[in-house]
Amino acid sequence: MTILYHTSLHLYLFASAIAGIFSRKAAKFYNGRKDLLKKIESKMAQLYASKGNTKDLLWIHCASVGEFEQARPVIEKHKATFPDVPVILTFFSPSGYELRKNYSFADAVFYLPMDTRGNAATFLDLVKPTKVIFVKYEFWRNYLGELKRRAIPVYLISAIFREEQHFFKFWGGYFRKILKNFDHIFVQDDNSEMLLKMIGVENVTVCGDTRFDRVREVTGTDTQIEPLAEFSQNSLCLVAGSTWPADEEILARFFKAEKGRYDKSTKLPFKLVIAPHEVDDSHISKLMSLFEEFKVVRYSDVKKATAAIEADVFIIDTIGILSVAYRYGSVAYIGGGFGVGIHNILEAAAYGIPVIFGPKYQKFKEAKDLIQEEGAYSIDSIEKFSDQMLQLTSKPELLTRRGEICKEYVERNLGATSAILASIYPHNSN
Repeated sequence: MTILYHTSLHLYLFASAIAGIFSRKAAKFYNGRKDLLKKIESKMAQLYASKGNTKDLLWIHCASVGEFEQARPVIEKHKATFPDVPVILTFFSPSGYELRKNYSFADAVFYLPMDTRGNAATFLDLVKPTKVIFVKYEFWRNYLGELKRRAIPVYLISAIFREEQHFFKFWGGYFRKILKNFDHIFVQDDNSEMLLKMIGVENVTVCGDTRFDRVREVTGTDTQIEPLAEFSQNSLCLVAGSTWPADEEILARFFKAEKGRYDKSTKLPFKLVIAPHEVDDSHISKLMSLFEEFKVVRYSDVKKATAAIEADVFIIDTIGILSVAYRYGSVAYIGGGFGVGIHNILEAAAYGIPVIFGPKYQKFKEAKDLIQEEGAYSIDSIEKFSDQMLQLTSKPELLTRRGEICKEYVERNLGATSAILASIYPHNSN
């Protein structure tokens, strides 16, 4: 199994080099790891020179953007509590690294070197962490083994486990050993704790998902996006976030069908804000062609906020503002549910608006919870989407009630960040 694991790592890196000929993301993954340890050595030498003989350093590792949103409240509260302790942030994926490589609360941001024994040992020699946090699904065998060997405390946060994962299969002994390397695992729900204890992992605490703290923090600010404020005023507004082509096709078909029900001179009773997952020019052009019979405005083209008032569709063709954009919504549609899985629904729910998403949501506790509580709804066809939209936009009391359910759900699940830091730093955390 060990030989197979190391072989797969080398094959993955080789495949990314080949795929990089056709894919910018794959190229970034491969190129980002060229001379990576030398870059880390140089940066860490500078950091330690500037910090002096610091005794403590926190290393946090995330797979990508979604996991970063779970790490972020922990990093920022940690910085507020221990401002002199350096924080090193690593990512596995290019999307996470590229978006957050200049994140101001981290003293350095790196790609994670591939999980070989040599890389793990060298990385730890260079970074010298005194505490380590992995986020959600990160189970890198050699890093965890080397951390255990060096007696460096390592924690897994916002983790969630399901019975179908390999840890819980009769043949999963190899993978169960990896879990034993964590000093403590902070899970999102009781079911995860039960599953872990069934396989002998006892160092577990149920404390929820740190994303709740993050989305509550965002809604508590007064950040505004003026063009969106102008666009959405006096209108019901559907904000569609992190959409993929399958999502966008449903949105376009719905809006075209609704347009056909009205006289050409009549404005639709609702507007659309759409923030696609991919914002490259090619995809934005295809998206605009889907809505060519509507008046469309792009965020990057809006010079004056008032220019957006008369538009029907507002396309957010940049990254980093979606979490605030939900502020202007009456309803949210979250993309990804016709692919591998939905994106973050909590960013929208925190504003107290109903949430709709596609059928692939089973891996997300918050989605299952909100469906059960009737604050969210899953659709698998244009017909079901149309039915939900028309119900919500024609029944103000239903719109309000579902929105309140979502907001209350977020409010009662706050506190994971403080619980984690209080456990990791029992004598110091505020």
